[in-house]
Amino acid sequence: MMRSRQSAPGSNVILRPVPGVVVTACLVVSHWTMPSAFADDLGGWAKTITYGAQIEGGINANPARPDNGANFGQFFGDRANQAQLDQILLTVNRAVDTTAHDYQVGFFLQGMYGADARYYQIAGITSSAIRSRYQFVLPQAHLDLHLPWLTRHGLDLQAGILTSPMGVESYDPSLRPFYTLSYTTQYSTTFEHVGALFQWHVDDHFSALFGVDTGNQVSFGRSDNNHAAAGYFGITGNGLLDGKFSFTYLGRVGPEDAIRALGRQANSTQRFWNDLNGTYKISDRLSVTAEFNYMHDDGLRADTYSFVSYISYQVTPSLTLNYRGEIYRDNTGLFVTSFLRDTSYIRATMGKSAYTQSAPPTTYGALTLGANWHPTLGHHVKLFEIRPEVRFDRSLNGTTPFNDLRNTGQFTFGADAVLGF
Repeated sequence: MMRSRQSAPGSNVILRPVPGVVVTACLVVSHWTMPSAFADDLGGWAKTITYGAQIEGGINANPARPDNGANFGQFFGDRANQAQLDQILLTVNRAVDTTAHDYQVGFFLQGMYGADARYYQIAGITSSAIRSRYQFVLPQAHLDLHLPWLTRHGLDLQAGILTSPMGVESYDPSLRPFYTLSYTTQYSTTFEHVGALFQWHVDDHFSALFGVDTGNQVSFGRSDNNHAAAGYFGITGNGLLDGKFSFTYLGRVGPEDAIRALGRQANSTQRFWNDLNGTYKISDRLSVTAEFNYMHDDGLRADTYSFVSYISYQVTPSLTLNYRGEIYRDNTGLFVTSFLRDTSYIRATMGKSAYTQSAPPTTYGALTLGANWHPTLGHHVKLFEIRPEVRFDRSLNGTTPFNDLRNTGQFTFGADAVLGF
C-alpha cells in the first residue's frame, strides 16, 4: 500500500406482558408518573440539542488535461475539470461546557454524503455501503463527557467514532482556509478513528491530550488491517503571549500497515507520527500559522518530513485573503499517491489491490493563494462563502509525478461554494 490510511439519548420504560402478572403490570404503568423535576431536567437538556446542515460543491480545473483525469496528489478536487458535490453534512449535537465545575454529558452525531466521503471511510462501518463517486460516511458519532476531576477545569472524554485531532486542516470546509488540502494533511496526519480521546485541562492555558483507538480508518475484527491498537499523546497551549499565540503538539504511535501487505509483522511494526503547529495573531486582521511534521514507518522503512506556512489577512469583514506554502519530502515514494478509482483509498488502507498512481522519491513544493468571500445573508443562513484558489505544485528534485507522470509541475484553479444552516 502506498499509505495505510487528517467536534439524545432518550429513556423509554417498557413493561412486557408475562403470564400471570399482566394485570399487575398494567396497573403499575397506569399509575406511574414522571417526577416533574426529572421531566423539567430532561426537557431542558433536550432544548440544548442543536441541528445543522451544510452543503459544499466545487471544481478544480487543470489546463494540462491529464490523460487519467486526476489532479495528482490531491484528495479534494481530485478529478480534473469536473464539477462535483463535495459534501452534504448533517449534524446533531449536544455540546458540553468544558469550563463547568460539574458533570456534563453530550454527544456529536454527523453524517457526510459526497465525493469527499471516499477519503474518510472507516473500514467495516460504511465502507461497503456505496461504491460510486458519491459515498456516505459517519465522520463523527461519539459520546462526550466533562468530568470535574484532577484539576479545576477537569477532564473531557470523547468515545466512539472520532475525527482525527492531528494537524491544521479539517474535512469541514468551514474550518479550513482552502478548497484543497496540503500534502501534510493528506499523507502525514490521520483522518478517522474508533476509540477514545481524553483532554485534561491542566490549568488556564495548557491541556494534555491522550487516547487509544483501533488505528487510522479501521474498526474491529476483519475490518481492522492489523490486530493491534494505536494511540495519541500531546499537549496544547492557548492564550499565550498576551492571548496572541496558541500551539498543539500531537504524537502518535502504533501499527498502521496491513497484514495483507506485510504479513504478521504488521502487528508489531510501528508507525510514529509527530505534528507541531502554532498560530500567532499579529493583529485583529493578520495571523500566521506554521506546521512541522515528521512521520516514520518501521514496516515500510519510510519517512516523510514537511513544513507548511499559512498567512491569513482579513481585508474587510466579508473578505479574507489566504496564503499557504509547503515543502514536503516523501523519501520512498510510498506515501504520496493518487487513488484513481472510487474505492481505491479504502482498499489500499486494508492492503487490498487498488488502482493507484505514485511517483519516485520526491520533494514536493506547493504554493496556494486564495480568497474567501463570506457575506452575512441572514434568513436562517448561518454560513455562505465562495473560495477561489490558484495552486502550483512542483517536484523540487526533477521527478515527473504530475499530469499522468508527464510533468514536473502542475497548475490547478479551484473554487468551491459552501452554504450552511
